[in-house]
Amino acid sequence: MVDAQSNGSSTSNVVLITGAAGWLGGILAGELLADPKTPNVHLILADIVEPKAPKGAKHALTFKADLTDPKEIAKLYDTEFGTPDTVYCFHGIMSRGSEDNFDLGLKVNIDSIRYMLEAARTRKTASGGLIKFIFTSSLAVYGGPLPPVVDIHTIATPEGAYGMGKLSSELLVNEYSRRGFVDGRILRLPTIVVRPGVPSAATSAFISGIIREPLHGEQAICPVGNGFDSPELSLAAWVASPEITIQNFVIAKHIPAEKFLPHTRVAYLPGFTTTVKEELEALETVAGKDALKLITFKDDPTNRRIVSSWPAKFDNAYPLSLGFTVDQGGMVPVVQRFKDAVEAGLA
Repeated sequence: MVDAQSNGSSTSNVVLITGAAGWLGGILAGELLADPKTPNVHLILADIVEPKAPKGAKHALTFKADLTDPKEIAKLYDTEFGTPDTVYCFHGIMSRGSEDNFDLGLKVNIDSIRYMLEAARTRKTASGGLIKFIFTSSLAVYGGPLPPVVDIHTIATPEGAYGMGKLSSELLVNEYSRRGFVDGRILRLPTIVVRPGVPSAATSAFISGIIREPLHGEQAICPVGNGFDSPELSLAAWVASPEITIQNFVIAKHIPAEKFLPHTRVAYLPGFTTTVKEELEALETVAGKDALKLITFKDDPTNRRIVSSWPAKFDNAYPLSLGFTVDQGGMVPVVQRFKDAVEAGLA
């Protein structure tokens, strides 16, 4: 815990991040410290393991919390910093984890989000306004027959437990916003590549793994296809870099509520389409053929089925109209930035 001095005064910005021990939550906390539109930020960071406060934070509280327990959630809204102005609801059980443990997925990905919303509903910010509730959703909400290009009007019909849980919680955030309980913002995330650290339980984890591990000189398993000439490598994904994704998380906090469509607070974040084959080609361009020698193919039909059910091409017009930003240049600059970070000891 970092010492606090202003005790939630009206001049501070109080931000609660759940899932803050995770990679994205940790980076976002640091990014908010540098955001000129969030001066004097007071951070409340919570997760199933106690998060670390970002370097340079003057006002930060860290909590190990069971986010499926309403009493523990209430404590996060009632700290010495006062009621949060903004909540980033990042915690959840990832895609393959939800599919393999259905009951745990329901408990974490639906029930705990409802408890978070209920806590926000019964409180007002220091200025008397609604709490901004920013919920990270997923492309896994989509499934079934899809148009060639998904837009904001495409109906979500998930084909997996993770997508079902995310869509259920989206509906809750929308309803709580419609009723004036919270100021909700729902962000359907692209697959983020390249993620540092150990592989997650996400079905799409290999999309980062086949870049990350070889750039660390380690073996990687590609669960799509049986070799570099496999037709399965044409499997496409909608992706975004971590740098752009974090920028968009901060932007989401500052979008006026009236800019969203009147009937929904959903926005998919901008991204670009890549295939597994294009990823591997980018890896070769940046790191040479030796990097490809570290990849072993082990086709996983379940993994491939789930990922292939997600849309791979979106119309960026709506999210860009809200003020979000997008990667430029495809996979090569994304892989190059990660290689540079590895060589600098930052990834």
